[in-house]
Amino acid sequence: MKDGYIQVNQKTVKPKEKIMGGEQVVITPPFSEEKLAFQPENIPLNVIYQDEHVIVINKPAGLTVHPGAGNWSGTLLNALLYHYPELANIPRAGIVHRLDKDTTGLMVIARSLLAQISLVQQLQERSVSRIYRAFVEGYPYKEGIINKNIGRDPHNRIKMTTLDFGGKEAITRYRVLHQFEKIAYVECKLETGRTHQIRVHMKDKGFPLIADPVYGSKKINYAPEVVMAIEDLGRQALHALKLSFIHPVTKETLNFTSKLPTDMKQLLSALSFNEQCKYDKSADFDDDEDDNWEVIYAYDQD
Repeated sequence: MKDGYIQVNQKTVKPKEKIMGGEQVVITPPFSEEKLAFQPENIPLNVIYQDEHVIVINKPAGLTVHPGAGNWSGTLLNALLYHYPELANIPRAGIVHRLDKDTTGLMVIARSLLAQISLVQQLQERSVSRIYRAFVEGYPYKEGIINKNIGRDPHNRIKMTTLDFGGKEAITRYRVLHQFEKIAYVECKLETGRTHQIRVHMKDKGFPLIADPVYGSKKINYAPEVVMAIEDLGRQALHALKLSFIHPVTKETLNFTSKLPTDMKQLLSALSFNEQCKYDKSADFDDDEDDNWEVIYAYDQD
């Protein structure tokens, strides 16, 4: 009304204006940002693999996958429509699963209707393998299975939570790759694909992801170099490392792996540095010790 989209007798009026009856009220819908949702945008994509049926990308942090409230443009969907115009004929531009905006890693996109039907079916049958790497607070058991339904948090609609009743089935397998002081480097395998699943499940177990702005605890009682790496991370420490699925046409099993992003590598290095110092406080890191230092990269190759 204040912007003139609602007029009474062809005049802009104030919200407190009283009417007597018989006036002509004209409402003109304002421009909707939703119209930008399916507009192609020249956003760079890191394509790992592509053929006429599927595309595999390595998604960076900060890229929203699908348009929605507050993110009607600048999304992966907009980028796909620019680089692959034919995806305008595929529902959701071929997107069959999602990663959170600040989660990095591998995603598969359907480039044909045949591929979309096949990939959706594989996801429903849980034959698509999705393996993640994460850093979590605390000292979790060496391995475990978390089987708790997930649904919208009744007290905060922007968050998800585990539910004893209702919600959707959610199963996450995890194992600890290395236990550092107060922080564990873990691998998680999704059996299902619910919104924020790994983040919610690990928090429910008492081991929230490091630097998670929604579900984390914002602890800073770590070594200085670790705190700096966490601050530089600025997002949940979660990366989709491995992806496997059956090709919709060739029926061949395709396997993809992406390296840890730089910010998570830096956190891994800081944790390893702190551990090295803990056991050898007199170290001056000469050439021989630099050879031993290489062991920190083993975690990235597992």
